[in-house]
Amino acid sequence: MSKAPANQGPRPARGGPFPGIVSIAALIVLWAAVAAVSDDPRRLPSPLLVLQRLAEIAATGELWFHAGMTLMRVAIAFVAAMLVGGALGLWMGRAAAADRWLNPLLVILLNIPALVVIVLCYIWIGLNETAAILAVALNKIPTVAVILREAARALSPALDDMARVFRMGPLARLRHVILPQLAPAIAAAARSGIALIWKIVLVVEFLGRSDGVGFKIHLLFSSFDVARVLAWALAFVAIMMLIDLGLLRPWQARANRWRQDAP
Repeated sequence: MSKAPANQGPRPARGGPFPGIVSIAALIVLWAAVAAVSDDPRRLPSPLLVLQRLAEIAATGELWFHAGMTLMRVAIAFVAAMLVGGALGLWMGRAAAADRWLNPLLVILLNIPALVVIVLCYIWIGLNETAAILAVALNKIPTVAVILREAARALSPALDDMARVFRMGPLARLRHVILPQLAPAIAAAARSGIALIWKIVLVVEFLGRSDGVGFKIHLLFSSFDVARVLAWALAFVAIMMLIDLGLLRPWQARANRWRQDAP
């Protein structure tokens, strides 16, 4: 009797990008059909009309300027949230005393609505970039901390013992022992976090900035221009999907590769 093959981890998905393309195409067809039945382009414009508005704002240069400002805020808030939340989560996961003291504060921050944090930052700091980016980062830091705390609790004690035997310093232990084990959790926090951050950035811009995609949606909301609202939203969704597919998803695949190689 032949032996069963060893567990080689999850198999890669078959079909490549084809299923995703088909699902998006089906959504567009459904959108076009509903828009045709409703026959009210002011409330539900067709995909073709939205594409025309998107081409217009791209041709004028508005798209690149305002999307660039939003992307800048997303990037800064994302890096700040990942660094602060990651350090906090690692500390709480490795030190029981820190977890006991900080967990109540973490629960409070997780349950404060994002809108409240944004409004308070604008009131206390002012309608400026510092308040905008801080408000976004504060809304994401607790989520990152929770994910990294749980991952830090699952770190291998055997690898810690090995690091002590080889007398590895704190930085060497962090680089060669801790971070490789935390890489899948960091990648998961990054992929989920950037989707949340850009939505909060739009709210921040909607309420208190004079540029960015959220600011443009605020102006268009006043004139009930649904076609341009959808054009701005879909343009930035496309940008974030490219970042996810081109950067974050490959990074997460590399971070989880050790699971497929493990016996």
